[in-house]
Amino acid sequence: MGSKITEKKRKSREPDPESDDELANGLFEGILSQSEDEEDYIPSDGEGDVDESESEGEGSGGSEEEEDEDDILSDDIPSDVDDEEAINRLVKQQQELEITEPGVDPKRKEDDGEEKNYRVEKDANGGERYVYDEIDPVYDSDDSDAQGPINTIGDIPLTFYDSYPHIGYDINGKKIMRPATGDALQSLLDSIEVPKGWTGLTDVNTGNPLNLTEEELELVRRVQMGLLPNDIQDPYPDTVEYFTSIEEKMPLSSAPEPKRRFLPSKNEAKQVMKLVRAIREGRILPYKPLEEREREEQEEDEVHFDLWQNEEAQAPNPMHIPAPKLPPPGYDMSYNPPAEYLPSNEEREEWEKADEEDREKEYLPQKYNALRKVPAWGSLVKERFERCMDLYLAPRIRKNRLNIDPNSLLPKLPSPSELKPFPTVVQTIFRGHEGRVRSVSVDPTGVALATGGDDGTVRVWELLTGRQVWSVRLSTDEPVNAVRWRPSKDSFILSAATGEDVFLMVPTHASVTPVLDQASRDILAAGFGYATNGQQQPLPAGKEPSAKWARPGTKLEDEGVLIRITVRSTVKVINWHRKGDHFATVSPTGQRSSVAIHTLSKHMTQIPFRKLSGLAQTAAFHPLRPLFFVATQRTIRCYDLQKLELVKIVQPGAKWISSFDIHPGGDNLIVGSYDKRLLWHDLDLSNRPYKTMRFHGEAIRQVRYHKGGLPLFADASDDGTLQIFHGKVPNDQLENPTIVPVKMLKGHKVVNKLGVLDIDWHPREPWCVSAGADGTARLWM
Repeated sequence: MGSKITEKKRKSREPDPESDDELANGLFEGILSQSEDEEDYIPSDGEGDVDESESEGEGSGGSEEEEDEDDILSDDIPSDVDDEEAINRLVKQQQELEITEPGVDPKRKEDDGEEKNYRVEKDANGGERYVYDEIDPVYDSDDSDAQGPINTIGDIPLTFYDSYPHIGYDINGKKIMRPATGDALQSLLDSIEVPKGWTGLTDVNTGNPLNLTEEELELVRRVQMGLLPNDIQDPYPDTVEYFTSIEEKMPLSSAPEPKRRFLPSKNEAKQVMKLVRAIREGRILPYKPLEEREREEQEEDEVHFDLWQNEEAQAPNPMHIPAPKLPPPGYDMSYNPPAEYLPSNEEREEWEKADEEDREKEYLPQKYNALRKVPAWGSLVKERFERCMDLYLAPRIRKNRLNIDPNSLLPKLPSPSELKPFPTVVQTIFRGHEGRVRSVSVDPTGVALATGGDDGTVRVWELLTGRQVWSVRLSTDEPVNAVRWRPSKDSFILSAATGEDVFLMVPTHASVTPVLDQASRDILAAGFGYATNGQQQPLPAGKEPSAKWARPGTKLEDEGVLIRITVRSTVKVINWHRKGDHFATVSPTGQRSSVAIHTLSKHMTQIPFRKLSGLAQTAAFHPLRPLFFVATQRTIRCYDLQKLELVKIVQPGAKWISSFDIHPGGDNLIVGSYDKRLLWHDLDLSNRPYKTMRFHGEAIRQVRYHKGGLPLFADASDDGTLQIFHGKVPNDQLENPTIVPVKMLKGHKVVNKLGVLDIDWHPREPWCVSAGADGTARLWM
């Protein structure tokens, strides 16, 4: 062991051919010491002195001699010295030592010219004292985790060093200087930019800010959360059975369960009752925080006054009426109302100039960013006073609230099963037209059906079998817009409108006898003789006739078409008078001549209106009286044909009237409109509709009453359905009509947003025929 120490010392004494200052500036500082000499290097007390002397500058010869003397005096001198030069060197060093006192280590002889590393001073007793320079141990390592200087003052508080620039001493006796304290700005920056591990505390030993490591911070966090400091330890280990972990399948004793195990303990019951009694008496109170107890004590000390303690009790008075409640505030009374409620500058000036009595509101809406910015209402006392005066002076009446069941207000309608007969299913489908079937009509006898379509043909069918018995093409360009039978059983005449022409024809049918056929032809030909005899009034010069009556031509005459009437515009509607001598046509685009009345027996056409307000949509004759109804887009006007005056204007309230029909009794009217509404009018009751019904999702094209005495009517819509109604009109004027929807008929397909275009009833049976845009006509029964 001693030889190893000597070798280390010898290595430190070997002279270095180059100075430390030159190597200190190189890039290889500490590399060799860490790689080669680190394993064999053992620090000693002498090495620190050698390093200190080397770092100070030049090495003195005296210091080297002292080191040699220490080496010779030590017990670590090698025993095997064979070299003579080594022996001579040792002898020379022995001669340089000076023995002053026995029993004291010899000293090296002083050399006056040699620089000393100490100074001699006088102590308090007058003796000599050698004072050496302070040693500065340098920690020249790259380890960033090196521990700083440790304060060795022990339990002495740091307040003792308040008047000194240092706060203690380290292990080497060197003063630990007080760390510099920054200014207020630096403290503020340090508080903002908090470093990792910052605690805000100061280290007692060093005076520096105390920073904790990750492990220490984790330990503090676990302690604050009530967890175990060590994460490895399991706080809930598995239970170790004290006796055994083997489950016994058989009991150790077959003794029965003692009675005390399932009987409640009387002693415990007594203790529980004592606690309950103490809680009820208030001797045991629940725990309350200190703040809550102080608040309760303050509330007990407060003095409360009863404003109504002197009020005398009064008997309940049935005449007492409570004050009405104020209406709830609106949006304009909000502190942040919407922009549309805020008045403009003009409205504000107008409100300010107006008198207080003329103002609609006693305030103007204002906008605030926050509720705390809303000022107090200056007119609060005035408003309260005025309300009290109103309640005091204004009389009030008690109103008994009626508890009425809403269902009791609805009319009690009969069941549809009690209102039969009415059509329910389709019985026959008539196919043959190319394109839409625009119009249908059942003859007065009920055996034939006439249809007209977009293909310009008029077809006659057997109603029950659906067989086509007659057909004629009236036009190749224009569709047949309307077909109507002459309403009399003494003839078999059919009228049809295509374009600006109205054709009168006698179709062939199995039910038409030769006598009936000849009678029909004679009725149509009678007008030609009337015109030939010159009995018509002559027209003024330069005025065109309202219509032109002529024969259609040989080809059409051979097929049964006998008369063609040419008017000024396209005809959309044909309606006959009940006697069969007059019929009206409506041309919506005809302006003044849109409505024309034709006389069959005289072959004469008249325009009854010089000026018509609005576009005419349809027209009809009253079934009993000489009245004529004309419908425009919004109104229906009733004219007396004898007095030639306007009798009534019916206002259904619809946006666009599509059709209307008059009840056989003559006192009621139904109107269909393109805005999906069906309206029932009582002509004797009012000009406004008696009832409005909405059962369709699309426009209503046609409405029709049953003319054979059955209380039925129907409407046809573009949604492809027919709605059948039971509409009974009582004979008593005091009773209201009974209107009940009984059936919705579906079967037609919707083509280009068009569904059912026309409808007509059988003259006797509860059957109806419909014409659809899908190219078919259907018989419903």
